[in-house]
Amino acid sequence: MKTFVLMTKIARPDANLVEVACKLRDRTGDARTWLTEIKERCPEVKFISHFALLGTWDFMDIYEAPDEETAVKVSLITRSHGAHVVESWAAIPNEKIIEITRALQG
Repeated sequence: MKTFVLMTKIARPDANLVEVACKLRDRTGDARTWLTEIKERCPEVKFISHFALLGTWDFMDIYEAPDEETAVKVSLITRSHGAHVVESWAAIPNEKIIEITRALQG
């Protein structure tokens, strides 16, 4: 399985406090629906952790999936559930990067 990081913004950058509060309130019920849809459409996905963030992004999910195509499905499902911006990042363990670097050095 490969590791992916899903970064989500739920409101526009210029949204006022009321809009953001409404999005957060509405997300509680929608989050269950979102997770159910992912489990139905991508049963091989295993969520590792979910964080609410202070900063540019509102949420970060770390999950495992067999391939990039499955990660695309997770991103598209997330976008269809009202996320304003979604980015998916492939995450490679640091030990693997060190191994690749050593192999490149000969």
